[in-house]
Amino acid sequence: MERVDDTKIFGTYIDRTIKIIRHNYTRTFKELQLDITTEQWVVLDSLYKKDGLSQNEIANGSFKNAPTVSRIIDLLCKKGYTKRVASEEDRRRYHIYLTASGKKVYTTALPRVVELRKKGWEGLTDEDYDHFLRIINRVFSNFEE
Repeated sequence: MERVDDTKIFGTYIDRTIKIIRHNYTRTFKELQLDITTEQWVVLDSLYKKDGLSQNEIANGSFKNAPTVSRIIDLLCKKGYTKRVASEEDRRRYHIYLTASGKKVYTTALPRVVELRKKGWEGLTDEDYDHFLRIINRVFSNFEE
């Protein structure tokens, strides 16, 4: 029988890292007086890069499930940062667009987000990033079944 001490506690380190990243993003958004969360930022970022995505496209690109993305979009619509437009091809499907307010929030936050990303990768190389992606994707695929 394998001992608990012989297993790797990588989940604890992943969780710790996610918490500190979220904390820094949340603090930054508050400093900028922006009414968004890290999850909402991910959706705004997706839409800024390609406006008019469907909810499913946003979910797939952000690795979030569709109901979660739907709730995030609902909140962003209430705040006036996004809008839903019914698809002309399929009335059951909606395309999500950034509003002028949503674009302003995004462009206000972007320079600080870039700083956070740089800070998080300080002292690391492109090769380190390649290793990181290989490892984190392997851990993901090990659990995906």
